[in-house]
Amino acid sequence: MQYPYTDYVPIFKALADETRLKIVEMLSCGEMCACDILEPFQITQPTLSYHMKILTECGLVSGRRDGAWMRYRVNEEKVNMVKEMWNYITTDTQSCICKVKKEVNKCE
Repeated sequence: MQYPYTDYVPIFKALADETRLKIVEMLSCGEMCACDILEPFQITQPTLSYHMKILTECGLVSGRRDGAWMRYRVNEEKVNMVKEMWNYITTDTQSCICKVKKEVNKCE
């Protein structure tokens, strides 16, 4: 199976930030209100909104309005897709890009 790498770039960019990694870990325990996510961080509410926007736009996190509050949760389907893709690209298979490239560019 070939994965469209460009589809995964926003996800890995989103995860390339310590705060966002911590937020994803926090949400692994279940849905949380933005105010509860904000508590352990030394950031402002607008900064949290910025991080949540990145996480929701790439699809790792889903948000829903609950009155005046925003509640967030991990998008399990997207996380599973990322896990599958990561497993695929880090496992030696016949369709691995390194094997396909060797067949095309035989230097011997």
